[in-house]
Amino acid sequence: MKRTALAVMAVLALAACGNDKAPVASDQQSDKSPLAEYMGDGFVSSSGGGFKMAVRAGGAQQPTEEELAKQRKVEDATATCMKAAGFEYVAVPPEQNAKSKFSEAFNLPPDKFAEQYGYGISTIDWSKAGEDDSNPNTKIRSALSAAAQKAYDKALNGPNANGSGAVVIEGGKDGPSSSGQQDLGCRGKAVKQVYGDGADRSIDFKKFDSLFKDIQALQKRIDTDQRVVDATSAWSDCMADAGHSNLKKVDDPREQIQQKLDTLTGNKPPTKGGPSKTITGPPSFDKVDSAKLSELRKSEIALAVADQKCKAGGYDDAYKKVQYAAEKEFVDQHKAELEAYRDETANR
Repeated sequence: MKRTALAVMAVLALAACGNDKAPVASDQQSDKSPLAEYMGDGFVSSSGGGFKMAVRAGGAQQPTEEELAKQRKVEDATATCMKAAGFEYVAVPPEQNAKSKFSEAFNLPPDKFAEQYGYGISTIDWSKAGEDDSNPNTKIRSALSAAAQKAYDKALNGPNANGSGAVVIEGGKDGPSSSGQQDLGCRGKAVKQVYGDGADRSIDFKKFDSLFKDIQALQKRIDTDQRVVDATSAWSDCMADAGHSNLKKVDDPREQIQQKLDTLTGNKPPTKGGPSKTITGPPSFDKVDSAKLSELRKSEIALAVADQKCKAGGYDDAYKKVQYAAEKEFVDQHKAELEAYRDETANR
């Protein structure tokens, strides 16, 4: 697992950034902030509401040849395992999967993305994000009977995988329930075979608790800076003038759309401090009222377009100025800790 992903997981858990249902199409600047130099390429400020992972124009960082070679070995090992289980599986070179189903969308500039997809919340069915019609294994699975598909999924991803490949975990007060080591199927076995036991690559994030708490405090200082407060107020007025009133925080538009989608799909987001829940991945839109979904998508796009224009009118520049100055000071004061974190997570 790469440093970027690890940084995100650690800080997301501490920053309480909200529901993590889908990648966030960032409206932030595309250059690295001072803190991102240490926390990873995907670590960006959310302009209010914590630091989080963002999918932005320009796409993801390209994997190294060493990483590609490992991915090829995983595919080969998966195919061998599936054959032993009585199923056909074609090892797909990682280069063939370089472009995901939505890669072109997320390579759009933020304003163009907003015009076509809004925030990418109701406009993209993330439950189908892993589907690829060009992948021969998609065709192989589709040709099977319903019962055979279940057996195929079980062999490939283990008994706790649903049809989309998401692992279903029943949570309890003491954490995810399991009897012994979890069976992740041929794919999980292949990953372990190539990359080693996950425990061997794990990082003790507890040693960085103090750093993460300081980062949380940094975000609060940025959000409460009078220049950001004034810029947020101006953004709110701009949104009201555009017909979108009662928006006080820059995360409000996105959260508003997410809440409407949750209501439409019947999805119940996790509550802070509440009981653990079954994790099944993002809800599918297959059984959603198509007319209501279409209306929500139109609403999302209109809201996102107005949001982009209002932020570009002054908010983005004001926030970036405060953020970069605060992060530079933070880096100067926490350099030893940040370097330790970067070294610990390098090549993970």
